[in-house]
Amino acid sequence: MKAFFRSAPVVAVLGFLIWAWMALVGRTVRWTIEGEAEARAALAVEKPGLIVACWHETILLMPAGWNRAVRHWPEKRGRAAMMISLSPDGEPVARAIKHLDLDVVRGSKGNKKKTNKDKGGMRAIAEAASRLRSGGYVCMTPDGPRGPRRIASQGAVTLAQRSGAAVLPYAISTRPAPRLKSWDRFIIPLPFTRGAIVFGPLLVCPREASPEALQEALQRGMDEATRRAETLAGYPEQPARPELMTE
Repeated sequence: MKAFFRSAPVVAVLGFLIWAWMALVGRTVRWTIEGEAEARAALAVEKPGLIVACWHETILLMPAGWNRAVRHWPEKRGRAAMMISLSPDGEPVARAIKHLDLDVVRGSKGNKKKTNKDKGGMRAIAEAASRLRSGGYVCMTPDGPRGPRRIASQGAVTLAQRSGAAVLPYAISTRPAPRLKSWDRFIIPLPFTRGAIVFGPLLVCPREASPEALQEALQRGMDEATRRAETLAGYPEQPARPELMTE
């Protein structure tokens, strides 16, 4: 059965269906967008490129923010790409993203327990860094591809430090929205619902800064943007995590 779903014809059909669902959701959800003016003002300052950080659970929602807002910003200077896992399960999503006229960077971090397995992580980082230096945008999931859920790794800030790009926390939520029983509680968005897109404060990542401090700053930015997006979408307001609250 797994081989059937990973066959080329089935992957092509799944990619088309995922794209169609993404497009339908993006066009029919009643969106509230917040933080757009601040993000555009920050981008008006010349920078090599931009890393857009979004939680793994919202992969099917990610393009909505691009189509609704970012692609129309006059400050946008280059093409956008999404980082997608090289696993066979990532292929239909990669096909769908290409239908949306977005580029795809394939690769993921290797398994620490299987150090001899290269999943294209280094190659993907090199390609992403090159795109960023030339002014492109790269969307990535700081908690992907394996979690823990909603915990930002150092990947995005490390890539930002290497390329000179900044990181934009990007949160998106819809209600109602069923979730899968996966590690990330993956969201299956529904059309004709209520949704919110929140752009957090731009995070500048100088080379001399501590990666750990930048990672904590990204975590705070993602958490704040996520709480705000979920509140705007109609979910009960959630308190900040105590370990990330500043004095």
